[in-house]
Amino acid sequence: MERLDKAALNAQQPSDFRNESSLASTLKTLLFFTALMITVPIGLYFTTKSYVFEGAFGMSSRDSYFYAAIVAVVAVHVVLALFVYVAWNEGSRQWREGKQD
Repeated sequence: MERLDKAALNAQQPSDFRNESSLASTLKTLLFFTALMITVPIGLYFTTKSYVFEGAFGMSSRDSYFYAAIVAVVAVHVVLALFVYVAWNEGSRQWREGKQD
């Protein structure tokens, strides 16, 4: 009786391990893109405002706010598109791995 219980427990472990590693991978991806979503648009906003639009192009402060905001919004959309692409590929990869078992 104990052998059957141990065999059943051992049969369950690889699946549970795969789910835990999948969850860890998903969490790492989510945290990475969260950090990107915070840092990239804010960094691009202040960098383009100060160095590109006011520094290189000599725009007024009012105009540089507007164009830097456009750059930040485009950066947000790029990060979101990358996240969707990575999440889609990760989900299809996990589905294929589960399908092979």
